[in-house]
Amino acid sequence: MDRKLEKKTWTPRRIAAIFGGVVLLGGIIYQIGFADHRSTMNVDKDRLSIATVSKGEFTDYILVSGQIEPARTVFLDAIEGGMVNQVIRESGALLKKGDTILVLTNSNLQLDVMQRETMLYEQINNLRQTRLLLDQNDLNQQGQLAEIDYQISLLEPQYKRFKELHEKKLVSDREFEEVKEQYEYNVKRRKLTYTSYRNDSIARSFQLNQLRQSEGRMNASLNGVGNILNNLVITAPIAGQLATPQQLEIGQAINPGQRYGQIDILDEFKVRVPIDELYLPRISQGLRGKFTLSGQDYELEISKIYPTITNGRFEVDMVFPGESPEGIRRGQSVRIRLELGQSEQSLLLPTGGFFKDTGGNWVFVLNPSTEIAEKRTIRLGRKNPEFYEVLEGLVEGEKVIVSGYENFGDNEVLELK
Repeated sequence: MDRKLEKKTWTPRRIAAIFGGVVLLGGIIYQIGFADHRSTMNVDKDRLSIATVSKGEFTDYILVSGQIEPARTVFLDAIEGGMVNQVIRESGALLKKGDTILVLTNSNLQLDVMQRETMLYEQINNLRQTRLLLDQNDLNQQGQLAEIDYQISLLEPQYKRFKELHEKKLVSDREFEEVKEQYEYNVKRRKLTYTSYRNDSIARSFQLNQLRQSEGRMNASLNGVGNILNNLVITAPIAGQLATPQQLEIGQAINPGQRYGQIDILDEFKVRVPIDELYLPRISQGLRGKFTLSGQDYELEISKIYPTITNGRFEVDMVFPGESPEGIRRGQSVRIRLELGQSEQSLLLPTGGFFKDTGGNWVFVLNPSTEIAEKRTIRLGRKNPEFYEVLEGLVEGEKVIVSGYENFGDNEVLELK
């Protein structure tokens, strides 16, 4: 007898189909919502430089190189030109003030000095001759006054006697008139002569004063002309060490105004430091730096800033706040740690080649649970030769790839092998 078979709902085929569909749907949902679609690149971990973000004291400083120079230098420029006749002191010699360094010779200058001296002597003689003539004229006028006074002294008593006798009718009118006329003429003549002498004396006094001033100036010029030849003997204006850019030889020509050397005062030193123009707004007087010499640290302080920029650099002078180190020499180079600000606690990321590829805007940060490094946006602040100051995007203890990123392209995830 036939039996009716019941159709099964959950057959193995149906179950397998449903299961397969669920798995497929789940895969699609995962790919759409949860799968990592970021571009990935495999890299060799041993070829990377990895640093740890740490918290510590950030010191804002730069490393610069400076050169030791004397704190005071006197340059030697030729006042007069000529040929080197004698070299008395050579470069490196220690000088006392007044020591002779060079002796020059200049025949044209010597001839010119002789001509100028002759001309000045002639002018001085002319002034003296003029003064002699003024003195002679003064004496002549004084002689005229003396002669008139003598005549008056003779005529005055005679005039008085004749006047009395004329009043008594003892002398004639004619005789009295002759004596009177002679006396009055000499009195009037004396007044006129004295007036002329007084005016001439005032003018003569003014002229003599001018002559004395002119003679004084000419004598000073004469001394100056004589001292011109002294400029051919070059002496040390101060005590110190002589330095010349090149060895001076006998017969070498030196032009007027030419700098042939300098004298360094060796009791005090400074350091001349070139600095990149990028730091000019941050450099000020009083900033300090340190350098190490023979295992000992020494401090320096900026005393002068030269704002002129040459080849992308400006220069500063740094001095020793205390005593200068022993044994330093002119021209010696030192490596200086120049501080630009106060130290403070910050989050620190060691420097590396990544910065030139990212500009400090992002880095690859290692995932502590997997062997991958992920791209992350950050913000950096100040920089010194050792560390960057981290402002945002990283926390203490995270590991960051700090070597160059030029081979990573646009990948956002690195799988470390």
